[in-house]
Amino acid sequence: MIKAPARAVVGAIDAAAVAWSDARFEPRIRARDAVALRTGYSPPMVDYAFDRLFGSLRRNSIERIIEDELGSLDVLDGFAQRCGRPRATALSIGRVCVVSSRTTIGVAIVPAVFAICAKCDVLVKDREDGLAGAFLETIAATLPEIRDTVAARPWNGDQDAGTLRNFDMVVAFGNNATLAKISANLVYPARMVGYGTKASAGYVARDALTGEDAARVIAEGAARDLILYESEGCLSLHALFVEEGGTIGTQEFARYVAAALHDAAGEFPSALRDPSTPARRAAARELAAFRGEQYFSDSGAQYLAVLDPPRTSPPFFLARTLGIHGVERPADAAEYLERHGIELEALAIAGNRSDLRELAVRMRAARVAAFGTLQAPPLGVFHGGRPRIAEFVRWIGDET
Repeated sequence: MIKAPARAVVGAIDAAAVAWSDARFEPRIRARDAVALRTGYSPPMVDYAFDRLFGSLRRNSIERIIEDELGSLDVLDGFAQRCGRPRATALSIGRVCVVSSRTTIGVAIVPAVFAICAKCDVLVKDREDGLAGAFLETIAATLPEIRDTVAARPWNGDQDAGTLRNFDMVVAFGNNATLAKISANLVYPARMVGYGTKASAGYVARDALTGEDAARVIAEGAARDLILYESEGCLSLHALFVEEGGTIGTQEFARYVAAALHDAAGEFPSALRDPSTPARRAAARELAAFRGEQYFSDSGAQYLAVLDPPRTSPPFFLARTLGIHGVERPADAAEYLERHGIELEALAIAGNRSDLRELAVRMRAARVAAFGTLQAPPLGVFHGGRPRIAEFVRWIGDET
């Protein structure tokens, strides 16, 4: 287990993140190229992801989250007072394995960081680009005491599943079937924290569409939420609901979204890893035309927005492709999502009404956000509705 003081551990993470926030840092340049090659994402998109990830891993943010969840940073070093509670110490849960996902860039790094803060032995099952391993190496270079307790190795799926029996906790990202397989290899009382199949949606209230400027800002945010990471992650915008009856109508708002998609596609060029994707978008466009639906696209089918696709059809779940649904009230959006079994990770909203947040509660979303920020969650957000560090510790209370 890690013996270094908690503040020294947090300081090493902060120093490593500062280094990785510099676009000229050689390990970052190598990792960016490797991530772009593996994912097919454009370098600007990978740089955006790196800036968001490493820019969030700062000492003050990490320490505030630990203090919020555990009551004190000092409990990680020994028995300490906590407001309104007996003295206690938070001990490492033991050996932790973090299994990376195929798509989301660096998704394993945040749980690994908090497991390290909890002084766990941490092994990251990394992707082929080696991003997590390279970042952990930078932390270890700053704080050599942790070098023997933190590592990263490639993840070989079914071949490695049996090795998970050796861990006290496994954090895994993937689809629900993958998580079920991973869970089956754990031995009680090992903990399993799984982040499975989810989606995100957006809801624009009629009172938010007060004029052209407001509509453009919302549309630009929605376009970025869709375009980033090729609409693959749980934080990608997969369905957009727009209340009818606003100053800006749904049809006009859809045109703003289409214009914003065109601009965002230029800022973040399309991924190249699946050459069939544009053809699939073109096929979806042709189907919309056959049905007489209004759609917005470019000649190369680099993006597609369809206004009022059938509510009997699920979201497209296709890169850079969005269904825009005109609705009367949030319950219409909830009924659509429930009909298609969509579990939300996040809900982007435009408007300041309580029923919009009630929609998030009904759909069990872990986060309510502004348009344009779905793909940039704060470090302290409850990803999957779970805490950041609390699950990596076990407690001893001192009532003497």
